[in-house]
Amino acid sequence: MTEFDNNNIPENQPENINLEKDTTPDVKPVPPATEPESEDITFGARTDLSNLQRSINAVKQQLNTVIVGQHKMIDQLLVAILSNGHVLLEGVPGVAKTITAKLLSKTLSLDFSRIQFTPDLMPSDILGTSVFDLSKSEFTFKKGPIFSHFVLIDEINRAPAKTQAALFEVMEERQITVEGSTYTMEAPFLVIATQNPIEQEGTYRLPEAQLDRFLFKITIDYPKLDEEISILQRENALQDRNKLEKIERVLSQADIIKYQALVKQVMVEPQLIEYIAKIVINTRENAFLYLGASPRASIAILNAAKGYAALRGRDFVTPDDIRDSAVPVLRHRVVVAPEREMEGISSEQIIKQIIDTVEIPR
Repeated sequence: MTEFDNNNIPENQPENINLEKDTTPDVKPVPPATEPESEDITFGARTDLSNLQRSINAVKQQLNTVIVGQHKMIDQLLVAILSNGHVLLEGVPGVAKTITAKLLSKTLSLDFSRIQFTPDLMPSDILGTSVFDLSKSEFTFKKGPIFSHFVLIDEINRAPAKTQAALFEVMEERQITVEGSTYTMEAPFLVIATQNPIEQEGTYRLPEAQLDRFLFKITIDYPKLDEEISILQRENALQDRNKLEKIERVLSQADIIKYQALVKQVMVEPQLIEYIAKIVINTRENAFLYLGASPRASIAILNAAKGYAALRGRDFVTPDDIRDSAVPVLRHRVVVAPEREMEGISSEQIIKQIIDTVEIPR
């Protein structure tokens, strides 16, 4: 048996093997990765609509002190003002058509006129007439109540066709021609007309040519139960006080003109313009409609969509703006086929079906 000789250990082999020794290679600590500085990707609006938004919200606040609910109607009225268009309010008696128009006029620093249409009303009662001036020995034109910035025509369908026709030129061209002389209306010029859809005795149906002058036809429904309770509570709390006495003026004439100019600058993408055209073309090709919408309806949808975009604080139009504008713009510009009308189908139902079938641009 040979004795183990420590001297015979090979030179390349360690004399003592320490198992506790850390044999991992030295690794320098890596500093934690710093997050890159966040880039500011906020894009500013191309058109500053902040003042417009504040003014619109202030008008809504004033209206809501008297009007209960009807938020959709209020938005449509404000869009009409921003789009420089006229409005036809339709509803049964007692749903606050006239009070809404008067209340809206109180929030605007504009000249206001109210014309009550009756069967014996003559065109000169609206437009004005020439009066002989004895001091000058000549006729001078005395302007009628239509010469205002804000005109409320109550029960427009009660006047005969001759009187209704007197509004054609002034509503479309913002001017009137009397005895060969032309008088231009001062901007802004807004007409809000009311009519009762139920009562037919002593009324004259508005012709399609005149209906086409209105940007919107707004239908006002009955209030819901909770809204009716709120109306009664507010009326009970008034105690003979005038409900309009505390309404403050919010928008001046210069403000409205400036905001209407801003609305015209709202951007509309080409595919959205095509979307508007497809909706209107479909009204002309729909079998349920006897009469489709005209190109004036396309322009009205375009202008109203811009108004909706500005109302919502955007300087660009979206498909939702177009869809919200289409029904109030088109409901009075199309005629339902007689057989469909006998079935109880309304123009609003057909228009909504058309909107649902037209593909939304992406």
